[in-house]
Amino acid sequence: MPPVQYHVGKFPPAEIDWPRLIPLIGPASAAIARFDGVLAAVPNPQVLLTPLTTQEAVLSSRIEGTQAKLDEVLEYEAGGEDIERSPERVADIQEVLNYRRAMGRALELLKTLPLCQRVVREAHAVLLAGVRGRNRNPGAYRTTPNWIGPAGSSIEDARFVPVGAELLPQAMDRWETFIHEGFFDKLTQLALLHAEFEAIHPFLDGNGRLGRMLVPLFLQHAGVLSQPVFYVSAYLESHRDEYYERLLAVSRDNDWTGWCGFFLQALTSQAAENLEKAQGILHLHQRMLTEASGLTHSQYAPFAVDFLFRNPVFRSSVFTRTSGIPGPTARRILSVFSARGILATVRSSSGRRPATYAFRELLNIAEGHEAF
Repeated sequence: MPPVQYHVGKFPPAEIDWPRLIPLIGPASAAIARFDGVLAAVPNPQVLLTPLTTQEAVLSSRIEGTQAKLDEVLEYEAGGEDIERSPERVADIQEVLNYRRAMGRALELLKTLPLCQRVVREAHAVLLAGVRGRNRNPGAYRTTPNWIGPAGSSIEDARFVPVGAELLPQAMDRWETFIHEGFFDKLTQLALLHAEFEAIHPFLDGNGRLGRMLVPLFLQHAGVLSQPVFYVSAYLESHRDEYYERLLAVSRDNDWTGWCGFFLQALTSQAAENLEKAQGILHLHQRMLTEASGLTHSQYAPFAVDFLFRNPVFRSSVFTRTSGIPGPTARRILSVFSARGILATVRSSSGRRPATYAFRELLNIAEGHEAF
Protein backbone atom coordinates (compact mmCIF):
# COMPACT_ATOMS: atom_id res chain seq x y z
CA MET A 1 0.00 0.00 0.00
CA PRO A 2 1.51 3.39 -0.97
CA PRO A 3 2.05 5.95 1.78
CA VAL A 4 -0.56 8.58 2.56
CA GLN A 5 0.50 11.93 1.12
CA TYR A 6 0.05 15.37 2.68
CA HIS A 7 -3.23 17.10 1.74
CA VAL A 8 -1.89 19.97 -0.39
CA GLY A 9 -4.31 22.89 -0.60
CA LYS A 10 -6.88 21.46 1.82
CA PHE A 11 -6.09 23.48 4.94
CA PRO A 12 -8.12 24.93 6.44
CA PRO A 13 -10.84 22.49 5.42
CA ALA A 14 -13.62 23.84 3.24
CA GLU A 15 -16.27 21.91 5.14
CA ILE A 16 -16.71 20.62 8.68
CA ASP A 17 -19.71 18.64 9.86
CA TRP A 18 -20.69 21.03 12.66
CA PRO A 19 -23.81 19.06 13.71
CA ARG A 20 -21.44 16.22 14.68
CA LEU A 21 -19.12 18.51 16.62
CA ILE A 22 -21.46 20.90 18.41
CA PRO A 23 -22.55 18.25 20.99
CA LEU A 24 -18.85 17.81 21.83
CA ILE A 25 -17.89 21.49 21.90
CA GLY A 26 -20.15 22.39 24.84
CA PRO A 27 -18.79 19.75 27.26
CA ALA A 28 -15.19 20.51 26.25
CA SER A 29 -15.66 24.26 26.74
CA ALA A 30 -17.37 23.76 30.10
CA ALA A 31 -14.70 21.35 31.36
CA ILE A 32 -11.89 23.72 30.41
CA ALA A 33 -13.74 26.66 32.00
CA ARG A 34 -14.02 24.71 35.28
CA PHE A 35 -10.31 23.98 35.14
CA ASP A 36 -9.51 27.62 34.45
CA GLY A 37 -11.62 28.61 37.45
CA VAL A 38 -9.36 26.55 39.68
CA LEU A 39 -6.27 28.04 38.03
CA ALA A 40 -7.55 31.47 38.99
CA ALA A 41 -7.67 30.35 42.64
CA VAL A 42 -4.08 29.05 42.66
CA PRO A 43 -1.81 31.76 44.15
CA ASN A 44 1.10 30.92 41.88
CA PRO A 45 0.23 28.23 39.33
CA GLN A 46 3.69 28.24 37.78
CA VAL A 47 5.08 27.17 41.17
CA LEU A 48 2.36 24.98 42.63
CA LEU A 49 1.70 23.11 39.40
CA THR A 50 5.36 22.45 38.60
CA PRO A 51 4.97 18.66 39.00
CA LEU A 52 2.14 18.65 36.47
CA THR A 53 4.27 20.59 34.01
CA THR A 54 7.04 18.03 34.38
CA GLN A 55 4.58 15.15 34.10
CA GLU A 56 3.30 16.60 30.82
CA ALA A 57 6.89 16.72 29.55
CA VAL A 58 7.35 13.08 30.60
CA LEU A 59 4.19 11.87 28.88
CA SER A 60 4.61 13.92 25.70
CA SER A 61 8.14 12.55 25.35
CA ARG A 62 6.91 9.02 26.12
CA ILE A 63 4.59 9.16 23.09
CA GLU A 64 7.79 9.51 21.05
CA GLY A 65 9.38 6.50 22.73
CA THR A 66 11.28 7.76 25.77
CA GLN A 67 11.04 5.69 28.96
CA ALA A 68 11.91 8.23 31.69
CA LYS A 69 9.61 8.43 34.70
CA LEU A 70 8.57 11.49 36.68
CA ASP A 71 10.56 10.60 39.80
CA GLU A 72 13.69 9.86 37.76
CA VAL A 73 13.50 13.21 36.01
CA LEU A 74 12.99 15.12 39.26
CA GLU A 75 15.75 13.23 41.06
CA TYR A 76 18.17 13.84 38.19
CA GLU A 77 17.28 17.52 38.21
CA ALA A 78 17.75 17.64 41.96
CA GLY A 79 21.42 16.75 41.57
CA GLY A 80 21.25 13.04 40.88
CA GLU A 81 23.50 13.11 37.82
CA ASP A 82 26.02 11.06 39.76
CA ILE A 83 23.64 8.12 40.15
CA GLU A 84 24.47 5.26 37.80
CA ARG A 85 22.04 5.08 34.86
CA SER A 86 22.23 3.74 31.34
CA PRO A 87 23.21 6.27 28.67
CA GLU A 88 19.81 5.71 27.05
CA ARG A 89 17.95 6.60 30.23
CA VAL A 90 20.04 9.73 30.77
CA ALA A 91 19.28 10.78 27.20
CA ASP A 92 15.56 10.23 27.88
CA ILE A 93 15.71 12.38 31.02
CA GLN A 94 17.54 15.16 29.22
CA GLU A 95 14.90 15.19 26.48
CA VAL A 96 12.17 15.59 29.09
CA LEU A 97 14.00 18.47 30.75
CA ASN A 98 14.50 20.11 27.36
CA TYR A 99 10.76 19.91 26.74
CA ARG A 100 10.16 21.95 29.86
CA ARG A 101 12.89 24.42 28.96
CA ALA A 102 11.43 24.82 25.46
CA MET A 103 8.04 25.58 26.98
CA GLY A 104 9.71 28.18 29.19
CA ARG A 105 11.39 29.77 26.17
CA ALA A 106 8.07 29.98 24.33
CA LEU A 107 6.39 31.62 27.31
CA GLU A 108 9.23 34.14 27.59
CA LEU A 109 8.83 35.09 23.91
CA LEU A 110 5.06 35.35 24.20
CA LYS A 111 5.44 38.20 26.66
CA THR A 112 6.32 40.43 23.70
CA LEU A 113 5.31 38.44 20.61
CA PRO A 114 2.09 36.88 19.31
CA LEU A 115 1.97 33.12 18.82
CA CYS A 116 3.89 32.80 15.57
CA GLN A 117 6.53 30.86 13.65
CA ARG A 118 9.39 32.58 15.45
CA VAL A 119 8.10 31.26 18.78
CA VAL A 120 7.82 27.79 17.25
CA ARG A 121 11.34 27.82 15.81
CA GLU A 122 13.00 29.15 18.97
CA ALA A 123 11.18 26.64 21.16
CA HIS A 124 12.31 23.90 18.79
CA ALA A 125 15.93 25.05 19.05
CA VAL A 126 15.74 24.63 22.84
CA LEU A 127 13.89 21.31 22.57
CA LEU A 128 16.73 19.68 20.62
CA ALA A 129 19.69 21.50 22.18
CA GLY A 130 22.32 19.01 23.33
CA VAL A 131 20.10 15.92 23.02
CA ARG A 132 19.29 13.29 20.40
CA GLY A 133 18.34 15.25 17.32
CA ARG A 134 20.80 18.09 17.99
CA ASN A 135 22.38 17.34 14.59
CA ARG A 136 19.01 17.72 12.85
CA ASN A 137 18.94 21.49 12.44
CA PRO A 138 17.33 22.66 15.70
CA GLY A 139 15.24 25.75 15.13
CA ALA A 140 15.29 25.46 11.33
CA TYR A 141 12.66 24.09 9.01
CA ARG A 142 13.73 21.06 7.03
CA THR A 143 14.90 21.51 3.45
CA THR A 144 14.72 17.81 2.58
CA PRO A 145 11.87 15.27 2.48
CA ASN A 146 10.94 13.30 5.57
CA TRP A 147 8.46 10.53 6.19
CA ILE A 148 6.78 8.62 8.98
CA GLY A 149 6.99 4.85 9.14
CA PRO A 150 8.79 1.91 10.76
CA ALA A 151 12.37 2.54 11.84
CA GLY A 152 14.70 2.30 8.87
CA SER A 153 11.90 2.34 6.30
CA SER A 154 12.29 4.03 2.94
CA ILE A 155 9.92 6.71 1.70
CA GLU A 156 8.23 4.09 -0.46
CA ASP A 157 7.45 2.00 2.64
CA ALA A 158 6.38 4.96 4.79
CA ARG A 159 2.99 5.30 6.40
CA PHE A 160 2.76 9.04 5.79
CA VAL A 161 4.74 11.59 3.75
CA PRO A 162 4.43 15.19 4.99
CA VAL A 163 4.42 18.26 2.77
CA GLY A 164 7.37 18.56 0.41
CA ALA A 165 10.20 20.85 1.49
CA GLU A 166 9.54 23.19 -1.46
CA LEU A 167 5.95 23.83 -0.22
CA LEU A 168 6.76 23.85 3.49
CA PRO A 169 7.29 27.63 3.97
CA GLN A 170 3.99 28.35 2.24
CA ALA A 171 2.21 25.73 4.39
CA MET A 172 3.63 27.18 7.60
CA ASP A 173 2.66 30.71 6.55
CA ARG A 174 -0.92 29.51 6.04
CA TRP A 175 -0.82 27.73 9.41
CA GLU A 176 0.36 30.90 11.16
CA THR A 177 -2.30 33.02 9.44
CA PHE A 178 -5.01 30.63 10.63
CA ILE A 179 -3.91 31.10 14.27
CA HIS A 180 -5.07 34.70 14.08
CA GLU A 181 -8.22 34.26 12.00
CA GLY A 182 -11.68 34.46 13.47
CA PHE A 183 -13.28 31.04 13.72
CA PHE A 184 -16.60 29.60 14.88
CA ASP A 185 -15.05 27.78 17.85
CA LYS A 186 -11.58 28.17 19.38
CA LEU A 187 -11.28 24.55 20.52
CA THR A 188 -12.06 23.24 17.05
CA GLN A 189 -9.63 25.80 15.66
CA LEU A 190 -6.98 24.35 17.99
CA ALA A 191 -7.79 20.84 16.77
CA LEU A 192 -7.26 21.94 13.18
CA LEU A 193 -4.02 23.74 14.01
CA HIS A 194 -2.61 20.73 15.84
CA ALA A 195 -3.48 18.31 13.03
CA GLU A 196 -2.06 20.62 10.38
CA PHE A 197 1.20 21.16 12.28
CA GLU A 198 1.68 17.40 12.61
CA ALA A 199 0.84 16.87 8.94
CA ILE A 200 3.29 19.55 7.77
CA HIS A 201 5.99 18.07 10.05
CA PRO A 202 8.16 21.16 9.54
CA PHE A 203 11.25 19.90 11.38
CA LEU A 204 13.43 16.85 10.97
CA ASP A 205 12.78 15.84 14.58
CA GLY A 206 10.66 16.91 17.57
CA ASN A 207 7.45 17.69 15.68
CA GLY A 208 5.15 15.65 17.91
CA ARG A 209 6.40 17.13 21.15
CA LEU A 210 6.29 20.66 19.78
CA GLY A 211 2.79 20.16 18.38
CA ARG A 212 1.51 19.08 21.79
CA MET A 213 3.32 21.98 23.44
CA LEU A 214 1.32 24.33 21.25
CA VAL A 215 -1.95 23.22 22.89
CA PRO A 216 -1.61 25.27 26.12
CA LEU A 217 0.09 28.10 24.24
CA PHE A 218 -2.87 28.47 21.89
CA LEU A 219 -5.43 28.11 24.69
CA GLN A 220 -3.89 31.10 26.44
CA HIS A 221 -3.43 33.03 23.20
CA ALA A 222 -7.12 32.54 22.37
CA GLY A 223 -8.24 33.64 25.83
CA VAL A 224 -9.64 30.21 26.68
CA LEU A 225 -7.21 29.83 29.60
CA SER A 226 -5.82 32.53 31.86
CA GLN A 227 -2.56 30.57 32.22
CA PRO A 228 -0.79 28.35 29.64
CA VAL A 229 -1.23 25.37 31.92
CA PHE A 230 -3.05 22.50 30.24
CA TYR A 231 -1.83 18.95 29.90
CA VAL A 232 -3.24 16.80 27.09
CA SER A 233 -0.52 14.18 26.62
CA ALA A 234 -1.89 11.74 29.20
CA TYR A 235 -5.01 11.18 27.09
CA LEU A 236 -3.09 11.08 23.81
CA GLU A 237 -0.54 8.64 25.25
CA SER A 238 -3.27 6.29 26.50
CA HIS A 239 -5.05 6.52 23.11
CA ARG A 240 -1.90 6.55 21.02
CA ASP A 241 -3.09 4.26 18.22
CA GLU A 242 -6.32 6.19 17.71
CA TYR A 243 -4.41 9.49 17.95
CA TYR A 244 -2.16 8.55 15.06
CA GLU A 245 -4.96 6.96 13.03
CA ARG A 246 -7.17 10.04 13.35
CA LEU A 247 -4.30 12.28 12.24
CA LEU A 248 -3.59 9.98 9.29
CA ALA A 249 -7.27 10.00 8.25
CA VAL A 250 -7.14 13.78 7.81
CA SER A 251 -4.83 13.45 4.81
CA ARG A 252 -6.01 10.03 3.64
CA ASP A 253 -9.78 10.56 3.85
CA ASN A 254 -10.14 14.33 4.32
CA ASP A 255 -11.73 13.41 7.67
CA TRP A 256 -11.17 16.65 9.55
CA THR A 257 -14.45 16.21 11.43
CA GLY A 258 -13.47 12.80 12.81
CA TRP A 259 -10.16 14.20 14.01
CA CYS A 260 -11.82 17.22 15.61
CA GLY A 261 -14.31 14.98 17.41
CA PHE A 262 -11.48 12.88 18.84
CA PHE A 263 -9.56 15.98 19.91
CA LEU A 264 -12.58 17.57 21.60
CA GLN A 265 -13.14 14.36 23.56
CA ALA A 266 -9.47 14.43 24.54
CA LEU A 267 -9.84 18.00 25.82
CA THR A 268 -12.97 17.13 27.81
CA SER A 269 -11.41 14.09 29.45
CA GLN A 270 -8.09 15.78 30.10
CA ALA A 271 -9.69 18.92 31.52
CA ALA A 272 -11.54 16.81 34.09
CA GLU A 273 -8.35 15.00 35.07
CA ASN A 274 -6.36 18.23 35.18
CA LEU A 275 -9.08 19.81 37.32
CA GLU A 276 -8.94 16.97 39.83
CA LYS A 277 -5.17 17.17 40.05
CA ALA A 278 -5.10 20.96 40.35
CA GLN A 279 -7.73 20.88 43.09
CA GLY A 280 -5.77 18.17 44.88
CA ILE A 281 -2.58 20.21 44.73
CA LEU A 282 -4.32 23.38 45.90
CA HIS A 283 -5.95 21.59 48.85
CA LEU A 284 -2.65 19.92 49.72
CA HIS A 285 -0.87 23.28 49.71
CA GLN A 286 -3.47 24.82 52.01
CA ARG A 287 -3.36 21.84 54.37
CA MET A 288 0.42 21.76 54.41
CA LEU A 289 0.65 25.43 55.38
CA THR A 290 -1.44 24.71 58.48
CA GLU A 291 0.19 21.38 59.25
CA ALA A 292 3.75 22.64 58.84
CA SER A 293 3.17 25.58 61.15
CA GLY A 294 1.73 23.30 63.80
CA LEU A 295 4.54 20.77 63.52
CA THR A 296 7.51 23.13 63.35
CA HIS A 297 6.24 26.17 65.33
CA SER A 298 8.43 28.17 62.97
CA GLN A 299 7.86 31.41 61.14
CA TYR A 300 9.70 29.77 58.25
CA ALA A 301 7.12 27.00 57.76
CA PRO A 302 5.57 28.71 54.67
CA PHE A 303 9.04 28.97 53.11
CA ALA A 304 9.51 25.23 53.60
CA VAL A 305 6.12 24.37 52.14
CA ASP A 306 6.62 26.50 49.04
CA PHE A 307 10.04 24.93 48.52
CA LEU A 308 8.50 21.43 48.57
CA PHE A 309 5.99 22.38 45.90
CA ARG A 310 8.68 23.88 43.70
CA ASN A 311 11.06 20.96 44.32
CA PRO A 312 9.15 17.76 45.15
CA VAL A 313 12.40 15.79 44.90
CA PHE A 314 15.45 17.51 46.34
CA ARG A 315 18.74 17.14 48.14
CA SER A 316 18.95 18.30 51.73
CA SER A 317 21.89 20.57 50.93
CA VAL A 318 19.81 22.41 48.32
CA PHE A 319 17.02 22.93 50.85
CA THR A 320 19.32 24.43 53.46
CA ARG A 321 21.07 26.58 50.85
CA THR A 322 18.15 27.94 48.80
CA SER A 323 14.94 27.77 50.84
CA GLY A 324 15.60 31.10 52.57
CA ILE A 325 15.59 29.39 55.98
CA PRO A 326 18.53 29.60 58.41
CA GLY A 327 20.60 26.42 58.34
CA PRO A 328 19.83 25.02 61.81
CA THR A 329 16.11 25.70 61.37
CA ALA A 330 16.12 24.16 57.91
CA ARG A 331 17.74 20.98 59.19
CA ARG A 332 15.24 20.76 62.04
CA ILE A 333 12.30 21.19 59.67
CA LEU A 334 13.65 18.43 57.43
CA SER A 335 13.96 16.16 60.43
CA VAL A 336 10.38 16.88 61.52
CA PHE A 337 8.95 16.38 58.02
CA SER A 338 10.85 13.14 57.61
CA ALA A 339 9.79 11.78 61.01
CA ARG A 340 6.14 12.58 60.25
CA GLY A 341 6.27 10.85 56.88
CA ILE A 342 5.74 14.03 54.88
CA LEU A 343 9.06 13.36 53.20
CA ALA A 344 10.29 9.99 52.02
CA THR A 345 14.01 9.31 51.88
CA VAL A 346 14.92 8.48 48.30
CA ARG A 347 18.62 8.10 49.02
CA SER A 348 20.28 8.33 52.41
CA SER A 349 23.29 10.53 52.91
CA SER A 350 26.58 8.80 52.21
CA GLY A 351 29.98 10.34 52.79
CA ARG A 352 29.87 13.81 51.28
CA ARG A 353 26.67 13.10 49.36
CA PRO A 354 23.61 14.64 51.05
CA ALA A 355 20.32 12.81 51.47
CA THR A 356 17.66 13.03 48.77
CA TYR A 357 14.02 13.44 49.81
CA ALA A 358 10.70 13.22 47.97
CA PHE A 359 7.42 14.93 48.78
CA ARG A 360 5.45 11.77 48.14
CA GLU A 361 1.90 13.07 48.41
CA LEU A 362 2.43 15.75 45.79
CA LEU A 363 4.08 13.30 43.39
CA ASN A 364 1.18 10.86 43.75
CA ILE A 365 -1.28 13.61 42.82
CA ALA A 366 0.77 14.41 39.73
CA GLU A 367 0.89 10.74 38.74
CA GLY A 368 -2.81 10.25 39.40
CA HIS A 369 -2.25 7.13 41.53
CA GLU A 370 -0.16 5.84 44.42
CA ALA A 371 3.14 5.63 42.56
CA PHE A 372 5.48 6.57 45.44
